Amino acid sequence: MALLLLGGVVADRVRRTLVLQGSVLGASAVQAAIALSVLLDATSIPLLVLLSVLNGALAALSLPASAALTPQTVPGDLIRPANAVMRMGTNLGAIAGSSLAGVVAAVFGPGWGLLGNAVAFVGAAVCFFGVKPKDERRTPPAERTRPLRELREGRQEFTARRWVWIVVAQFMVVNAVIAGGVQVVGPIVADATFGRGAWGVVLAAQMAGAVADGVLAARSRARHALLIGVALVAVESLPLVVLAEAPGALLLRVAMFANGAALEQFGVAWDVSLQENIPADRLARVYSYDALGSFVALPLGEMAAGPVAAHFGVRATLLAGAVLVVEAVTRPAAVAAGQVQGGARRPVAHRKTSGAPAKWASMSPMLVAGSATSVDSSSSV
Repeated sequence: MALLLLGGVVADRVRRTLVLQGSVLGASAVQAAIALSVLLDATSIPLLVLLSVLNGALAALSLPASAALTPQTVPGDLIRPANAVMRMGTNLGAIAGSSLAGVVAAVFGPGWGLLGNAVAFVGAAVCFFGVKPKDERRTPPAERTRPLRELREGRQEFTARRWVWIVVAQFMVVNAVIAGGVQVVGPIVADATFGRGAWGVVLAAQMAGAVADGVLAARSRARHALLIGVALVAVESLPLVVLAEAPGALLLRVAMFANGAALEQFGVAWDVSLQENIPADRLARVYSYDALGSFVALPLGEMAAGPVAAHFGVRATLLAGAVLVVEAVTRPAAVAAGQVQGGARRPVAHRKTSGAPAKWASMSPMLVAGSATSVDSSSSV
């Protein structure tokens, strides 16, 4: 997370395809090192921690570039379907990759599975060579300001639009609750009721819902797409209520499928709104602030869930989390209703990064973005 903001500055200074190529090749080298340590029986906790930190750093550097690249690859009227297709590809890749990795690890061993992962990253780097972004203008070196100045300019772009920072603040709450309620308390409930084996199927149902809804999101022409998407985030409360009141595998699969579909609607609307309203040469920096705000609460939610559930009880903790999610959605939805036209495209001019930072007026119209080296859930989502 510490390198997310730096990743935004780099992606607005350097060709984004170059950033992605470098990050996935670096990730390939790290995965290969982990694989070799496993195959040679030389694995240790300190080594794995070090390599995991390197992997996280590469993911942080690549995430803003990956999120900001999409609008540079298609005409303006295809931004929505392009984002939907990109997210569907990410979700399908996660499903297929997890399944294939399980098979390879079971048949050949985990070391060979990790080595296959390293090869896959090399393949991703090759694919990025075929991406030819349009209008990828960069500020000439002589006109660039210092990185800290560019970081402040990105923050100004982020805070100049109330709908941007309010929705990110919403997801700080939502992500903390879901990280603790579903990822930490959920398996505890599963162990005590329907069993851990079915829990994996429950989680897969969420991904299936996201993939299925991607088709609808690509075809949507809703005028208030972001307003609808923000309101649908309230569906995140359903799995928490089911876990608290009726923890059954079938009902949970339905709730998680609906949850995945709702988040996909929000995710596409959020990406489109940012890409159509933020200047292209500052978009990666805004995405970096978005990602930082969305992700920073995850470890807090995971650490707090156990002690809170132990003190107040699992049922009370899950129901309180559901209430927090719904409450967190209410204010952003009201703001979106007044300010955001998610789908009404507003032309955004290129601005050079020069002397005094520009202040952009608030315009009416996000995760997991996907990253070249890790799977995003949402930016925002």
